[in-house]
Amino acid sequence: MAHNKTSARVLTWGTIPRTVPSILQDLPVICAGIALFYALLSMTHYWLAPANAQTTIQLGVSALPKYAMFSVLRIAIAYVFSFAFTLVYGYIAAYNAKAERFMIPLLDTLQSIPVLSFLPGVMLAMVALFPTRQLGVELGSILLIFTGQVWNMTFSFYSSLKSIPREMREVAEIYRWSWWQRFTQMELPYAAIGLVWNSMMSVAGGWFFLMACEMFVLGNRDLRLPGLGSYLQTAANAGDIRAIVWGLGLMIGIIVLIDQLIWRPVIAWTEKFKFEQVESVEAPHSFVLDLLKRSRVLPFLARVSVIPAREYLSLYFAKKQAASAAKREDGFIGRWVSRLLLGAMLVGVVYAFLKMSMLLAGLTKAEARGILVGAGATFLRVMSTLALAGIWTIPAGVMVGLKPKLSAIVQPIAQVAASVPATALFPIILLMLIRVGGGLGIGSIVLLLLGTQWYILFNVIAGAMAIPTDLKEVCNVFRIDKFERWRELYLPGIFPYLITGFVTASGGAWNASIIAEYFRFKGQTYTVTGLGSVISSAADSGNSRVLIAATILMAAMVVTINRLLWRRLYALAATKFKLEG
Repeated sequence: MAHNKTSARVLTWGTIPRTVPSILQDLPVICAGIALFYALLSMTHYWLAPANAQTTIQLGVSALPKYAMFSVLRIAIAYVFSFAFTLVYGYIAAYNAKAERFMIPLLDTLQSIPVLSFLPGVMLAMVALFPTRQLGVELGSILLIFTGQVWNMTFSFYSSLKSIPREMREVAEIYRWSWWQRFTQMELPYAAIGLVWNSMMSVAGGWFFLMACEMFVLGNRDLRLPGLGSYLQTAANAGDIRAIVWGLGLMIGIIVLIDQLIWRPVIAWTEKFKFEQVESVEAPHSFVLDLLKRSRVLPFLARVSVIPAREYLSLYFAKKQAASAAKREDGFIGRWVSRLLLGAMLVGVVYAFLKMSMLLAGLTKAEARGILVGAGATFLRVMSTLALAGIWTIPAGVMVGLKPKLSAIVQPIAQVAASVPATALFPIILLMLIRVGGGLGIGSIVLLLLGTQWYILFNVIAGAMAIPTDLKEVCNVFRIDKFERWRELYLPGIFPYLITGFVTASGGAWNASIIAEYFRFKGQTYTVTGLGSVISSAADSGNSRVLIAATILMAAMVVTINRLLWRRLYALAATKFKLEG
């Protein structure tokens, strides 16, 4: 009997699953929360410190962790602002036809304005708001990073809203969804895949322009903020290859870490938002997402904060919709408020136009000739760059997007390649081109490719991932050859994403020309004829009239191209290539 009892006891304990204690499962989540809190606390303490005339950037390896923390926080805060701006601006532009007429050209104009052109106005305004605190310069830097992140995200969200299938909208109308229900259950999920991939590109753009956003000259003031961008710029100016390698190594490590901890889980999570009826066999996977699903801390926080807030908002907007349907005359006050705001904006535009006209009146013939010649040269470089980028990014992006296992390998590599600042790589590239007989003429196109081809690649990958699995299964069942698949499925499926990629790549190429056409290394300045070179030179010399004139011409050229080409292709994507029955 004793033997039987012992056997029963062994079998009973053997059937109980051995689980990891809850506190150990949630330990990484808790540690990440504590680290984030410490980083924000350190950043806040630094922001509230007295304004420092000039921060000395140390090139020692020991200073890199602190600089990296500051740069990551600046990019993260700028991304939060960019995401909020994307949702508001893209939504209004997609659903308000009158506003769309000037909001999309305005978005194209802002996208084409280089970071250096935003610098004087942004920094002067922020320093004037907080003259005695470091907060002013920090907010200025964050806003500059914002200008390098936000535009492609907004274009992606706008394009996704315009291409939502008609039957999905009809379902929302039949069930009388409120604005909040449509936004959270239809519009945002439908745009999620494109928004995630463009978010990755935006963060990569933040890293790309980090040098220009953390170290700049404003009048007679040389402003430097502690960060990886200023570290790499100082190392490049000093010709310290060892410091450049250390800085780039740490930046690459951070980018790979962010990819594994944030972007891979988000991509795996957004797989459920694909518009399809057959589940994909090869779905993206993330160990971090699995860890978060097993966590007990996050569901608890969701129950006490997120879920009640979501239910409250759903009820609030449902009541508001019912009240607005009963009282249509309440829109009278709203119309007058809109008219007053529009009038104030028109007054501001007229005032700014008069001030710029007075400033540009002093432009000399030589300066005007240099601006026009530079505009023509940069236009040819940008068009050549887009053609070269499209040749390889379209087939490569479709291949990666159709194979999740390949995407898991290629995505971190693309993230790193898109994020590394061109100015950090340019000394090596320039020296190689000089040795083989080239120069900055070829080097500028190479740099433009380094800065812009990723916009197309990431959007094509997002478009290929969004192609429904059932359509791919139909191609397999009927044994459709590769050429027909490209013509009938792949190219039409990625077309809206491809146009977004080309639009943002075009604006990014014009923006990146300020780096590609004007470069300093070891005290020597390398230039090539172009509009970006004119803008960079004018910013360095403080020539405001040339800076403004060149920026206006660049924006005008981008808007013209948008009206003649990209707007028509957007309309084609929203009608002929919309995925609907």
